[in-house]
Amino acid sequence: MSQSVEILEPRRRFSLAGRLLATCLAGILAFWALAWVGRRLFVPDWRAQLLALSLIIPGLVWAVRRMVSPLARTLDGLADGIRAFQDHDFSMRIATTRQDELGDLIRLYNRVGDILHEERGQIRQRELLLQSALDQSPIAIVLVNPIDRVIYANQEARQLFIGGGRLVGLRLAEILQSCPAEMRQVLNDETSGIFTAADGPESETYHVAQRTFTVNRQPHSLVLLRRMTSELSRREAEIWKKVIRIISHELNNSLAPISSLAHSGLQIAREAGQAERLEPLYASIRERVQHLTGFLEGYARFARLPEPRKETVDWNGWLTALGELYAFERSSDAPAEPGYFDPAQLQQVLINLLKNATEAGGADAAVTVGVHRVPDGGFRVQVLDRGSGMTEEVMRNAILPFYSTKPTGSGVGLPLCREIVEAHGGSLRIQARQGGGTAVSFWLPPAVPSHGKGSAH
Repeated sequence: MSQSVEILEPRRRFSLAGRLLATCLAGILAFWALAWVGRRLFVPDWRAQLLALSLIIPGLVWAVRRMVSPLARTLDGLADGIRAFQDHDFSMRIATTRQDELGDLIRLYNRVGDILHEERGQIRQRELLLQSALDQSPIAIVLVNPIDRVIYANQEARQLFIGGGRLVGLRLAEILQSCPAEMRQVLNDETSGIFTAADGPESETYHVAQRTFTVNRQPHSLVLLRRMTSELSRREAEIWKKVIRIISHELNNSLAPISSLAHSGLQIAREAGQAERLEPLYASIRERVQHLTGFLEGYARFARLPEPRKETVDWNGWLTALGELYAFERSSDAPAEPGYFDPAQLQQVLINLLKNATEAGGADAAVTVGVHRVPDGGFRVQVLDRGSGMTEEVMRNAILPFYSTKPTGSGVGLPLCREIVEAHGGSLRIQARQGGGTAVSFWLPPAVPSHGKGSAH
């Protein structure tokens, strides 16, 4: 709720207009008085008037200059003060005791200066608070101007990109040259997504969000890069605890009736001629065992992934066989060089990705698969759709085991794809597509890989 403050102005004694009018009237009266005295002394009228003017004009000039001189000094002082405002210096004030329009103008200037000085102090305090909050943020934040120069980078960004050095003033393209290839490619695509990049001997999972907005009518880019490895580990631990509780609950729900049925069967078996009553009991036990077996099988699939049996595979033939199992369009010709992977496991990865792409809501014709050779000798396989896409929250959780947004989903599809790809020494990436939809891609090393598991390209 805004508050209005009444400012009591000093009572004005004389206005500039009033003083100027009084001076003019005094000059006119003096002129007529001198002319009258001249006539009384029998001086001709034209001489009397000329004498009166010669006496009045210097006095008028002196009086006008006396009035104009403070005005000129005041305007000079105001001009200096406004120039100081232009240079963001709000400390200059002008002293005055005048009780006219000039005094009012000076007091108004001083009040404006006080307000601007106070507001600038408040803005500066908020900037320092925001700066402190951004520097303590675990998210790397980089702001880039239209000519690709970094104009802001917080502490996490400086540590992530160049080990704590200065980023402001550098070109983003130059900074990315020293980054892992996977990070460089995702940031150059100017889209949001999740990817894994090498961080020394270990691998690090990141979530990147990129936004474009206008500042002073110029397009700027904001890059937010968040390390997710520790968060994913923590959330995976929480998920596994939840899974254990679910399995324990389901086991108790099945084992308790089985125990009860077994006890009843034992009682019936002790009675002569009651064998026909055992058959429904055995059927109930079999039904509960089958239910429990199917329930555990869904969880066991994720835990018993075998080691990949890699072999040389012709891409064109492999994609053709895949198309007979699940329809898709090719976005490019298959590479002539063969791949080196487990064809059955990679087929399962593509089937999962194609199923997700089809269920995303886009037209079937919009689901495409492309295989591309990359400069390091490896291959990048990409599945594209034009569906509803993923929100930031869903994208961050997509690779967590047992996380699903589908009512009947198991939540093991994408995590299983990730496990298979990483078992091949590759890395998986999820990105939002410009224009809508999702791009899921994974990198596979060349036939004779020169990088160990977890390397990012």
